[in-house]
Formats: sequence, C-alpha cells, structure tokens
Amino acid sequence: MKTVLYIKNMVCPRCIMAVQGILDKMGIPYATVTLGEITLKEELLGEIREDLNIRLEKIGFTIINDRKSQLIEQMKNLVIDKVHRSKSLEGVKWPEYITNALNLEYKYLSSLFSSVESITFEQYIINQKIERVKELLVYDELSLKEIAYQLDYSSVAYLSNQFKKITGMTPTQFKTSVTYNRKSLDDV
Repeated sequence: MKTVLYIKNMVCPRCIMAVQGILDKMGIPYATVTLGEITLKEELLGEIREDLNIRLEKIGFTIINDRKSQLIEQMKNLVIDKVHRSKSLEGVKWPEYITNALNLEYKYLSSLFSSVESITFEQYIINQKIERVKELLVYDELSLKEIAYQLDYSSVAYLSNQFKKITGMTPTQFKTSVTYNRKSLDDV
C-alpha cells in the first residue's frame, strides 16, 4: 500500500536528492520523491518513521503530520516550482492554478495560508517572484525588460516599483551592490 509523506522545507532539486539519499541509506522503498512529498511503496511503522524524521530534521526537513500544514507546504511548493522552474509565468492565474492543483477553493486556501504564515498568499507569491528577479539579475543574462516579461509583470516600471518596495533598492542598485542580499527559498 502506497503512503504519501509531506515534507516541510523541500524547495530545490538538491533537497530531493538529499531526501532520496536518506531513504536509500535506510533501505526505505519509495516510488517518487518530489518537492515536499515522498511517495513510499509501503507504510512506515513507528520506529522507522521516527528515525526517518530525526534524519530529515538533521538536514532541515520535517515530516508534516497535520492536513493544514500539508496544504500550506503544497501551496508553497507549487509557487516555488512555477516561479523558479518555469520558463515564463505569462498568463498564470494563481487562484485558478492553485485551485486546480489542490482541488480546494482558493478563498479557503488563501485564508488558511494567511492565518498560519502571517502574510497573505499573494505576498508570498510576490516575495518568490522578487527572489527570482534577484537570481536573474545576478546571472546578468536577461535585460530587466526580459525579466519583467518572463515573470508576467505588466511593465518594467511596475517590476521596479515592486522590487524597491520589497528590497529597499532598485533593480539597478541591487545589481551593482557588492552583496546581493539573496535569501534561500525556504527563508522567503
């Protein structure tokens, strides 16, 4: 019988590899490991599950046991995956995207997110987009206009205003600053 475990703080491919490494070392058979989720081939019993949780906690992850926390982690992972791994966000309608992915009403999900995370879901999306802008600015491969287009901003001015509101500096100031002030995705 397959079992799904939800894992907090898995935000990148290296996280997936780290979790796979732990599962392999422990000899735990799994079907898939994706952002925030492990699909096991069989149910884990008490001591093994606890040992897995201890090993995961040592590298910054946690097994999520309650449904609300699982939903919030799934929402975060959907945003991270879309913002940081898609070629373009053009036309993404977040309420529709999240509703379709989780099969729950957006109003409920958004309210749940705000009540637990102390920021709105919309602000979380903005924060992730700004972190992606920082990343793209550091890479210095795209113009600000191309970045704005890729992340579905209506204009460079709108992107610049939002960037300054969040970071306290313009994209140009950020690009020329010595320290890039980037955060890890699980700290956003």
